Amino acid sequence: MADAVVIGAGPNGLVAANQLVDAGWDVVLLEANDAIGGAVRSSREVADSYVHDTFSSFYPLAAVSPTIRALDLGSYGLEWSNPPAPVGNPLSDGGWALVHPDPADTAAALDAMTPGDGQAWMELYADWERVGPAIIQALLTPFPPVRAGVDLVRHLLGDRALKRLQLLVAPVRSVVDSRFRGDAAKLLLATNSQHADIPPTGWGSGLMGWLLVMIAQQYGYPVPRGGAGRLSQALADRFTARGGSIVCDARADRIVVRDGRAIAVRTADGTEYAAKRAVLADVSAPALYGALIPPEELPRRTRERLRFFQWDPGTVKVDWALDAPIPWRDKPDLAPGTVHVADSVDDLRRCAAQIAAGAIPDNPFLLMGQMTTADPTRSPVGTESVWAYTHVPQQVRADAGGTIRGQWDGADTERIAERIEARIERYAPGFTDHITARRVLTPPELERRDANLVGGAVNGGTSRLRQELVLRPMPGLGRAETVIKSLYLASASAHPGGGVHGACGSNAARAALLHAR
Repeated sequence: MADAVVIGAGPNGLVAANQLVDAGWDVVLLEANDAIGGAVRSSREVADSYVHDTFSSFYPLAAVSPTIRALDLGSYGLEWSNPPAPVGNPLSDGGWALVHPDPADTAAALDAMTPGDGQAWMELYADWERVGPAIIQALLTPFPPVRAGVDLVRHLLGDRALKRLQLLVAPVRSVVDSRFRGDAAKLLLATNSQHADIPPTGWGSGLMGWLLVMIAQQYGYPVPRGGAGRLSQALADRFTARGGSIVCDARADRIVVRDGRAIAVRTADGTEYAAKRAVLADVSAPALYGALIPPEELPRRTRERLRFFQWDPGTVKVDWALDAPIPWRDKPDLAPGTVHVADSVDDLRRCAAQIAAGAIPDNPFLLMGQMTTADPTRSPVGTESVWAYTHVPQQVRADAGGTIRGQWDGADTERIAERIEARIERYAPGFTDHITARRVLTPPELERRDANLVGGAVNGGTSRLRQELVLRPMPGLGRAETVIKSLYLASASAHPGGGVHGACGSNAARAALLHAR
């Protein structure tokens, strides 16, 4: 019998387990797969001398997360590596929109393309320096963020209060059109906003774009040296060094409930792990409420509300081993680790509209990672470890660009990979000539490798406002607590949602510790 049983050794489960063991609890961490990490893993599966991250790669939110920073993972082998530039967009009419390490250099480059945009960039950055810390604190703490909310309101005040408020609530399309004249600056915010599934015309997309691009400007987009798995391994090593236990190949089958209280976790092989104080579940909300909790223990209103839970779009990810760096048509002044491929803000809007209508985009928005650029240990000198992903509908009704059916068989897999490669070729002619190995991960394959990525959804549920804050994962259950005593939701399905920041796991651990007292 342990004080707590944590289900799932992804980053949120690992963070929660660390915080509980720090409090002196005896903790057992159960992982369904044969290795820890969840969606933070890496391997040499694509090519022997290349390290590829299987799912996520860049961790700007980890760089600013108070939770991750407080764990002192550097003492457990974690090293961060930064590319020469954090993020950039090749432009359709030539050149690059690029975030430089120094905000003054970013502003100068933007101003050289469109006079006035440099000053507008510095004003955005000044707003970030004033408001950013309070926003991060408010986002990455349990809801409602009372203390952080007071700080945020205080910092919003002043002669630019209305413009700062616009950043927090308005669509990114409105934000960029009101502040910039040139496409370069507009794309930097708009493409960063598309890390979530909020369209450029959707409320809240302005905050997402501003948040991520300003983190890139101030902190960069770091990667773990040696592969994403090094972050997970550091979390696991810290946990076990402090007395925690990890059991792999232990798929949770049922949460044992007695008198309305979670008392144990039963795995698929019939083993029961008793929990004296708490059970924390780093699993999706549908998996928790629809499978792990006995149906008879759920109030009818909870079962009804679960029907309205909405996933974010699916994902297709392609990994390549290249025998040379990407041959960009226009070489950027500094090589960015993260590359966004979109022709314009209108192009992003059109792509989002196609996905919302159930159609696979004909001109997909790509998020790319030049991993050897970010971390030279990822592949041999003179080569590049690269990936790109794009979003597709959860339920495919049509293909705006051809004959992909959404069955994700061999034919669909080949066609979507070719479309992604053709998109890159427009900005980097000869790209495909340098491919020596390739791996394509379709939505079913992503889910097979990590059960939390249902249909290839990487954010634990949509990030649109109808399923955020007090509405995440569903109305009435906007905190880590569940309808079962001593049972806590610790996954990205809980507030504040997707991203490797550890806040979902931390919020669950804090709730468990508070209620135990």
